[in-house]
Amino acid sequence: MVRIVNYQKRQTEEGKEFFVLELQGGIEVIKSQETGQFYMTARKTSISSTFDELTCQSLIGTEVSGKIEKVTCEPYKYVIKETGEVVMLSHRFQYVEEGNQTAKVEKSNLTIEGFMENVPVGNSFSTNGALTH
Repeated sequence: MVRIVNYQKRQTEEGKEFFVLELQGGIEVIKSQETGQFYMTARKTSISSTFDELTCQSLIGTEVSGKIEKVTCEPYKYVIKETGEVVMLSHRFQYVEEGNQTAKVEKSNLTIEGFMENVPVGNSFSTNGALTH
């Protein structure tokens, strides 16, 4: 489940105003790659809406089925508001409805050399020369 936590007014390139709803997922415990310390966070994203401002205000706190997933994208610059630091990111968070979660593909760290270390030398189909089931 995700929760609507806020809304924002935005403008199209043609100048038409619309509202986006800010969604937040459940809390997660993450281990910092830099310090090794744990911290708690929640994934956030925004989604366009056709609602007026009053409707958006009334929806704050509403839970919606689904979740927020991290997806890979083209690298882009992001400014950390608190520090002003500019970092390069290659992911974003997006809302995914329940039952339609994207398949996560993880790359193995195993090399072909590492894989071949476990293959028996000689006839890999039989170690005694006889075919048995």
